[in-house]
Amino acid sequence: MAFALPNRFEAGRAISDIARGNRIGAWHIRTRGAMMRSLSRKGKPVSVGRMRARSLSGLAGAALLLSACESMETAPLAATALPPASDVYRLGLGDKLRVNIYGEPALSGEYQVSGGGVVAMPLIGDVQAVGLSARELEAALVARYAGGYLNSPRVAVEVYDFRPYFILGEVQRPGRFPTTEGTTVLSAVATAGGYTYRANRKKAYLRRAGETVEHEVSVSENPKIAPGDVIRVGERYF
Repeated sequence: MAFALPNRFEAGRAISDIARGNRIGAWHIRTRGAMMRSLSRKGKPVSVGRMRARSLSGLAGAALLLSACESMETAPLAATALPPASDVYRLGLGDKLRVNIYGEPALSGEYQVSGGGVVAMPLIGDVQAVGLSARELEAALVARYAGGYLNSPRVAVEVYDFRPYFILGEVQRPGRFPTTEGTTVLSAVATAGGYTYRANRKKAYLRRAGETVEHEVSVSENPKIAPGDVIRVGERYF
């Protein structure tokens, strides 16, 4: 029994497979069509069993290659190893602060944590800020100003603009976005314009600020996002 060239129905299936992100299925149909065209030009009929065996062999090879590529990637950690978003916010690079020194309007104002992790304050110069809470920075400023600059200084520190979080992968508008109180994985996806058509909507990968590894998290659990976190939405293959 001989095969004819692929008809429009098979071509349509290939296009549909590509549109759905089913790359292996599309590759399978294209490969079968190419083999049949080549053999038809040579005048050699192809049996159903022979054609099916070649197609399955190629499909198995592609699956093995895909599996090998995935195994080469660093496996993400389980969600159980994900550190929770801290209730006490720690200052980081880029945070913007409002510092009020009572009775000293010339010293009060808005400041930003620099790339060196410090806040440049009038009179006393650079004060280490990264890793401190707002209350701890207040205490550090009081100690510095009390050391020969002000009598019994009183200081209040407020974070008015947090550093951003980042989202990448299969979302409509990947990038950096300002962190607000109560930001979660789902709200971050919504802020980025929602999922693409090929996104995996069941899980995501979350890397906490200061960490070097990702944690695989369930989207249904909707964990909280902290400033500096990185969210990656993966692609579904099937």
